[in-house]
Amino acid sequence: MTTAVARPDAALWRLGGVLIMGAVLSILDATIVTVGIDSIARDLDSPLTTVQWVASAYLLAASVAIPLSGWLTDRFGGRAVWLTAVALFTAGTLLCGFAWSAPALIAFRVLHGLGGGLMQPVGQAVFAQAAGPALGRMIGVITLPATVAPVLGPMLGGALVADFGWRWMFFGIVPLGVATFLFARRLLPAPEPGGVRAPLDVVGIALLSPGLGALVYGLSEGVLVATVVGVVLLLAYGVHASRTPSPVLDLTLFRNRGFAVASASTFLLGASLYSSMLLLPLYYQQVEQASALRAGLLLAPQALGSAAVMLAGGRLLARFGPRRMMLAGIALSVLGTITFTQLGSEPSGLLLTLSLLIRGAGLGAATTPGMTTLYGSLERSRIPRAASAFNVVNRIGGSLGTALLAAILHHALSASPPPTAFGTTFTWALALSALTLIPAAFFPQRSPR
Repeated sequence: MTTAVARPDAALWRLGGVLIMGAVLSILDATIVTVGIDSIARDLDSPLTTVQWVASAYLLAASVAIPLSGWLTDRFGGRAVWLTAVALFTAGTLLCGFAWSAPALIAFRVLHGLGGGLMQPVGQAVFAQAAGPALGRMIGVITLPATVAPVLGPMLGGALVADFGWRWMFFGIVPLGVATFLFARRLLPAPEPGGVRAPLDVVGIALLSPGLGALVYGLSEGVLVATVVGVVLLLAYGVHASRTPSPVLDLTLFRNRGFAVASASTFLLGASLYSSMLLLPLYYQQVEQASALRAGLLLAPQALGSAAVMLAGGRLLARFGPRRMMLAGIALSVLGTITFTQLGSEPSGLLLTLSLLIRGAGLGAATTPGMTTLYGSLERSRIPRAASAFNVVNRIGGSLGTALLAAILHHALSASPPPTAFGTTFTWALALSALTLIPAAFFPQRSPR
């Protein structure tokens, strides 16, 4: 297995800082819009059913772009692709702010989503290739936005909508996008000579991207036909990939034990722990009648718990190893979820806050060993395709878990008072979380690098 030559820490921190800015951009924008849907519908004089596509269009466009990220990075280099993604994202953000109708806003959100969908996998690949042996020490800091930004998004969106109007949900992000692009031009590593020249797998893209988009949409919106179409297209892609020398998403990656174990863990974490994060703001807003800003503040302990552990993730990983750290992270997340299964008994606010802190620490502890094992077990040249595959698995797992928990909550609300219904749904989330212990037990005892 080949490894990257270690870059000086200072250069890596600068590179990581730029990529963090991109991750914050994409995750913030995916979450910030939800609090402005009603305001957009009123201002653009459009039915809520149409305006809901403002959120869905971004999600679908990002899902379509993710499978392409590996091939694009191999073909054109991570620097060029990431800069293009940031430019698309920023241009889409600005255009969204000037949208004159709901269809125009939805179209601009597609442009937005294409850039946002590329930023995360390409950014992960660029950093993993540059970091080499330092990956385990620094990955916790680089993945921190994935935990913090979903909490900040609704808070920032609520403040901007209340004080300036919905257009500033987009205008407010443009300066950050411009700054990210300018810093990235200066700090991202130059492309290496002799990039991979594999032809684009057109048939694979025609099956995989629409299949992933249809599946994510079908699961998110409860559309059975779209879900079935997505499953059929993805199965067809699996058959196609097994017969193609250069598939757009390389399924042979899953023959690598470290990659397969980390991917299984990512899928189950997305389906259980991460998808249950949907329930928390819903509970605070629907049951506790909290505003978007207050709901975000109530969720802050979870983000703080994750941040504290992620910042120390490299040292913890070196001391305890991936397996013990992953198992401990899942155990803490499960422990922090138990209180929420008892919402029907109205636990105290202090107990819920402490539980969120513990839950966040568990999520942070489970992130570092997963990412390190995923990328550290592969040759450097395979990392771009691995980042693409990882994000596809993550997106499917999260969508599946979210759809399942949403269906359980809907059924429980028809039969029980809201607090009890939420408690029942968290019980199912807790049961799903137990499944993540299975792949965690197969993680390596020591980091692969």
